[in-house]
Amino acid sequence: MADSDTESAALILGLGNPGERYRETRHNVGFKVLDVLSDLLDGGPRRIECNSLIAAAAAESGLYLAWPQTYMNRSGYAARCLAESLEVEEEKLLVVYDDVTLPNCRLRIRRAGGAGGHRGMESIIHNLRSEDVSRLRVGVGPEEPEARQSDDLSEYVLSPFSARDSETVKTMTARAAEACLCWWRVGVDTAMNRFNVA
Repeated sequence: MADSDTESAALILGLGNPGERYRETRHNVGFKVLDVLSDLLDGGPRRIECNSLIAAAAAESGLYLAWPQTYMNRSGYAARCLAESLEVEEEKLLVVYDDVTLPNCRLRIRRAGGAGGHRGMESIIHNLRSEDVSRLRVGVGPEEPEARQSDDLSEYVLSPFSARDSETVKTMTARAAEACLCWWRVGVDTAMNRFNVA
């Protein structure tokens, strides 16, 4: 349950796949962003709840961070369970995940919408029975536009970032963590204006 002295809890949910095999893959960039965010906010010890690792952000009262330990296409079960357990209202949930249709380092924040073919977001929308969920899409796609239009990019997203992309990934995850903080502190509209740049 949410803490009794917390007026209304908020939850930032990073999507990925559990296990060492997937740790460094593009599909796990949601986990990476939350790791950076947790460091920024002095995230407390992680506990297991609702098939997720969850931590309270010590530097931000009422804010929780979660890394679902279900596989990506079952993320919605964890999202629904956590929203109910922590008493998180719909407008105080942010989902962070990879988007292969955006090039590396491109961020897109939206307050609502469809899943755009992302299985994790599909599961969340289905389980919450709503598309009114804020989301931060983190670009992991190839630079060439035609490559991002391929019918099957599953092998690409389940492969690790290249060594030459390491600095780019650091920059991307740091900026995405800033976007999460902006969403939490001043709202989704300001976050969209600040981070949805060309």
